[in-house]
Amino acid sequence: MTPWKTLAKEVIERGMIVARFFCLLHVTNNYICSPTLVYGPSMLPTLNLTGDVLLSEHISSRLGKLGTGDLVLVTSPENPRRTVTKRILGMEGDSVTFLVDPSNSDRCLSVVVPKGHVWIQGDNIYASNDSRHFGPIPYGLIQGKVWYRVWPPDGFGSL
Repeated sequence: MTPWKTLAKEVIERGMIVARFFCLLHVTNNYICSPTLVYGPSMLPTLNLTGDVLLSEHISSRLGKLGTGDLVLVTSPENPRRTVTKRILGMEGDSVTFLVDPSNSDRCLSVVVPKGHVWIQGDNIYASNDSRHFGPIPYGLIQGKVWYRVWPPDGFGSL
């Protein structure tokens, strides 16, 4: 073989290795497990205000294996370009009682979560925009279940 043919064959083989790697990375990131940076006051004290890097797995939400108390990544119903991290407090059919405005009154409301929806709330009820404001969210907006904190190092571990 001529040197050019050998070189072309080598470039194609290496290109295929790189393409396979990116395919594997895509499948892993979108369908199995992905890292996510989350920050803000809504999940205090569970998550840090300045930011945590979390691993979220996408299998449980696709198989319908989520439950009350799970931390989830959700596409915001108010801004679809934004992802929020909240805790599931009610599954379909559950009755959820919540404070309407916790900083100004003790007035409570009860809601039954409709079929195909979940009730999500932040752990810090004073600084969280959640189901108390926009109601139950469709199950399809759940992107994944938060599984592990990898940063900061002092908080490393499962959640």
